[in-house]
Amino acid sequence: MEWLNCTKIRFLLLGFVAAIFLCGGTANADFTFGEPTNLGPAVNSLYADSQPSISADGLSLYFRSNRPGGSGVADLWVTMWASTDDPWGAPLNLGTTVNSSADDLSPDISADGLSLFFDSRRSGGYGDRDLWVTTRASTNENWVTPVNLGVTVNSSATDACPHISPDGLSLFFASGRPGGYGDKDLWITTRASLDDEWDTPVNLGAIVNSSALDCCPSISVDGRTLFFHSTRPGGYGGRDLWVTTRPTTRDPWAEPMNLGLTVNSSAYDVGPSVSADGRTLYFYSNRPGGSGNHDLWQASIIPIVDFDGDGNIDTDDLLILIDNWDTDESLCDIGPMPWGDGVVDIEDLKVFMSYWEQENMPEIPDDDE
Repeated sequence: MEWLNCTKIRFLLLGFVAAIFLCGGTANADFTFGEPTNLGPAVNSLYADSQPSISADGLSLYFRSNRPGGSGVADLWVTMWASTDDPWGAPLNLGTTVNSSADDLSPDISADGLSLFFDSRRSGGYGDRDLWVTTRASTNENWVTPVNLGVTVNSSATDACPHISPDGLSLFFASGRPGGYGDKDLWITTRASLDDEWDTPVNLGAIVNSSALDCCPSISVDGRTLFFHSTRPGGYGGRDLWVTTRPTTRDPWAEPMNLGLTVNSSAYDVGPSVSADGRTLYFYSNRPGGSGNHDLWQASIIPIVDFDGDGNIDTDDLLILIDNWDTDESLCDIGPMPWGDGVVDIEDLKVFMSYWEQENMPEIPDDDE
């Protein structure tokens, strides 16, 4: 009888879902993090492994390392896996076409996998560190000789940690150039199309940046959430991971929030890279539990589904979601990304049901049992 009642509830919910229309709105959702896990000795080494960038399909992770086998001070590497159920493969050096005898840092792979942005101290730049890009015709072909992004983007100061938006039209990065608010600030340069030149970079402003170091931006696929690291006050270690959000891509960024002690530690926690589905945050840290100087880590990003905070995911939480349907209530805006999409709708119900079923739906016995 209990199973039958649960089944009835499920069908009622499906009917409820089918009867609801979608619409727009603005909000930011609440989310939390799972306990960070080290990527392990198959990926990390006894040396400094840092600055991860996860590909859109989640199957390739680019990073910087000064491990043996490179061409210079530090090189760009990649580790891959056949599926997310498999272990990461042994890291591969990107080779002498991409890497130089200098320090090559902060790789960032484009959504189509055909452009790899990074910064470097190699010759041919305009400052201490410049932004560069290497491209390839397809993901099965080799990378070509990197090209400097030019004097419009680069400056005589340090320009570092590039991060390309999913559409390829916005490039976020950190810079110590004049016009900022602190040690290094977050900047953005845009272009009208993939064939156009980059425009003059613009500072993200005093709400996002601080008088301290603000570096290594990583933007979500929906363009509404920007992770970065900072030495600003309010952290737990030498450098902490922070996030700023905005209701839509046309709105200004909100005041950044520290990601908290689950992700941050008393050590350095830096270089975030958020997965395309918004469910995993990669970063590097010198916290205890690693293999070397700095290691690559990951933490799951989890929507808060227990709306009333009673420790259970139940019909009380479902009623709260329904009561806030078609509004911009951030508490219930949990899908499709963990931080929501600006409106309480079908996407949030889908996410809620996936968690509700895990906790409440009994296993259905096989017919022959």
